[in-house]
Amino acid sequence: MEKPSFGNDFLGLLVNAYHDSDEKNRISLEDFVAECKTFYFAGQETVNSLLAWIVLHLAIHRDWQEKGRREVVDIFGNQNPHLEGIAKLKIMTMIINETLRLYGPTTVLQRTVIREIQLGKLLLPANIDILPLNIGLHRNPHFWGNDVHHFKLERFAEGIAKATNYTAAAFFPFGLGPRSCVGMTFAMIETKIALSMILQRYTITLSPAYVHSPILILTRQPQNGIQVILEPIHSNA
Repeated sequence: MEKPSFGNDFLGLLVNAYHDSDEKNRISLEDFVAECKTFYFAGQETVNSLLAWIVLHLAIHRDWQEKGRREVVDIFGNQNPHLEGIAKLKIMTMIINETLRLYGPTTVLQRTVIREIQLGKLLLPANIDILPLNIGLHRNPHFWGNDVHHFKLERFAEGIAKATNYTAAAFFPFGLGPRSCVGMTFAMIETKIALSMILQRYTITLSPAYVHSPILILTRQPQNGIQVILEPIHSNA
């Protein structure tokens, strides 16, 4: 009897692993459900939050919205985004990075201390959890200047390494080092595709009904939503 296959996408691989005939390779039902929850959260919730804050900033900063739109049209025209063009979106990358700095979906990165360690003047005992606040560094004028709270894309004109006054380690929306988010590239590509398609089709204006009220519910979200006015762009193509 032929071994059933559930496909080679992410969900299919998980189902295959759950039904693996080798107990050493088989995952439990609990792990299966946990992986699905993680993928849903990391693959959708965080990107949705990021896109919401990007739309807000582009509605306010119409000049950068237009520059981003021109870049998208120059690269893709009125065609759907493709991977080769995604890599050329310099202005959009600046838009995403500056939004991640000011309103990144995550504000803390939980880490567990597995052994006693000296951290600066602090002696951290083993078996405790620490919560590094990336927002504390992302909005620190020591690294970013006195205009730290302003939406200023020029910071990232030469990439992340030269964005701050001192060190690129002051910017870590996806974490740093070997424990950085494995979905970083996926999230960036997903965001660029969605944003490209929005800019190809609509101009974005902030609604007078919008009330600024960020709130943290797993991710940083607009408590009252983000009210914008979308006006269709009529292509001559």
